[in-house]
Amino acid sequence: MLRRRTWTRALSAVTALAAAAVVAVAVPSSASATPGFCGIAWGSLPKTASATEVGALTDVRAGRHDCYDRLVLDIRAPGSNGYRVSYVDQVTQDGSGAVVPLRGGAKLAVIAVAPAYDDSGNSTYTPVNRAELVNVAGWPTFRQVAWAGSFEGETTVGLGVRARLPFRAFVLDGPGDGSRLIVDVAHFW
Repeated sequence: MLRRRTWTRALSAVTALAAAAVVAVAVPSSASATPGFCGIAWGSLPKTASATEVGALTDVRAGRHDCYDRLVLDIRAPGSNGYRVSYVDQVTQDGSGAVVPLRGGAKLAVIAVAPAYDDSGNSTYTPVNRAELVNVAGWPTFRQVAWAGSFEGETTVGLGVRARLPFRAFVLDGPGDGSRLIVDVAHFW
């Protein structure tokens, strides 16, 4: 009788372990949704927003942060908010389609619904060096920021990055009467 109880307990323990294993496999782990480096969970798929207001581009600048590099396009209208940002094989010039050479293992096309000219056709942003809008030498993620042109109410900037890394894009109001298109690219996954 003692052997039978021992065998029954052993069988019950094995059954319980097997049931726990099935539940562990059937229930998705929260680790798949856990953010990566610095808590970043942005991903690398295209980011877009429809324009409700349009203003002219006035500046392109960048900054370094602990977890990401940041590209900023200054726009001369509050709430100017249309954009398309995505990884591409090649960034091309607006209008001509010529390839914009970019350093880095991956290329982001940053398209702002914001011309680099006013309603009279006067330039609102003229890059000094089209191949190097911002000096990003030695930065963790950015490799090059290059001009791709402004055509039919949109401006394209090519962003060469170290690798295809998570990024986010969004618009902030300010400073002053303007707004800013922000593109942050993480240093790591």
